[in-house]
Amino acid sequence: MKVLIIGGGGREHAIAWKLAQSPYADKILCAPGNAGIAQVAECIAVDPEDPQALAALARAERPDLVVVGSEVPLARGVTDLIEAEGIPVFGPNKKCAQLEASKSFTKAFLARHGIPTARYREFTDKSELLAHIGLFGFPMVLKADGLAAGKGVVLAADAETARQAIEEMMGERVFGSAGDRIVVEECLIGVEASMLCFVDGSGIFPMESAQDYKRIRDHDEGPNTGGMGTYSPSLVIDDVLMAQIKDRILTPTFAGFKADGLDFRGVLFVGLMLTADGPKVIEFNNRFGDPETQSVLPRLRTDLLEVFRAACENRLSTLSLEWSEKRAVTVVLASGGYPGSYEKGKVISGLDETDPDVIIFHAGTKNGENSEILTAGGRVLGVTAIGATHEEARRKAYERVKKIHFEGVQYRTDIGVVYEQKN
Repeated sequence: MKVLIIGGGGREHAIAWKLAQSPYADKILCAPGNAGIAQVAECIAVDPEDPQALAALARAERPDLVVVGSEVPLARGVTDLIEAEGIPVFGPNKKCAQLEASKSFTKAFLARHGIPTARYREFTDKSELLAHIGLFGFPMVLKADGLAAGKGVVLAADAETARQAIEEMMGERVFGSAGDRIVVEECLIGVEASMLCFVDGSGIFPMESAQDYKRIRDHDEGPNTGGMGTYSPSLVIDDVLMAQIKDRILTPTFAGFKADGLDFRGVLFVGLMLTADGPKVIEFNNRFGDPETQSVLPRLRTDLLEVFRAACENRLSTLSLEWSEKRAVTVVLASGGYPGSYEKGKVISGLDETDPDVIIFHAGTKNGENSEILTAGGRVLGVTAIGATHEEARRKAYERVKKIHFEGVQYRTDIGVVYEQKN
């Protein structure tokens, strides 16, 4: 089979790496890919956020399957365009993609179907929002309604911080049109966890759990990022809690899809807060999480290509997902200055050493003119280590991280430590 992957980050590298292990994957294409993906796939320079260009690429290449990795092309309807060409797509259509593209759409869906989540209120007028500073108390959770590359959430500790965030979102429009509508939520207290699920018309099928670390600095301090590391499985989700998640969240979500006419086929990412009152939904995403994917997919024993095919044919219920008992820890190496402004083009060293228990997934890299690999994004690499125990995986990951260098490199030193998180 010929497979086309859309995207060029660490998540897409993990997908390409896993698909390359399938005996049915004859050729893997990736648009646009990166320096790491180029080691397992043919990279094609097409804008991953241009659905028309992507549809034209699919029309020219005629792949047997398209896998959409990132959220922007999904929100812009790339699945609908490519399926119109008669090509199967693993990734939800534009209607379903609203579950990530609009916070207000998701909050309304959760409320309508009785799925546990934080109390919320929407605002489209800046002055009205400023008049409700402290709604639900502090920290005040402010979320840009639209897509903001994982950075559109602010936890304002006090009124002044909230006013500044509102001015940036709705006045200065730092997130563009994504901030035209702001969702204010109560701040949930507990431990955050991530649940990735394969979904088709036959059901929702959870993958192994993971935990993400969104803040830039140790001890969950500093601004939110797209994710600074993960581990899998979660240390806090046991069989009892998993049964609650299925009963209270996944089952009513699938029933809601049916009731609302949402023909969802792809990955549903469920961001959870494990509170004293039970698990509650923080957010839905429409695709593999990044960097959760880098910790979860290495533990999948089932052929990923067969899973994708089954989802496109609405027969996931006929598969049995099998997982390794081993543990995985992923540490993200980021550019200096991220999640703010940062420089690109820094030479990366220390990538040549090989270890069967360590995989280096490229997130923001490119090939240089002299065969060197250069930085090309905020999050540059994800170092994933596999171990028999959580502690062994964590040790191996950091041993490998310390051997990689580029100017300005930054990373957290506490990935794998369990904290009580607020969002």
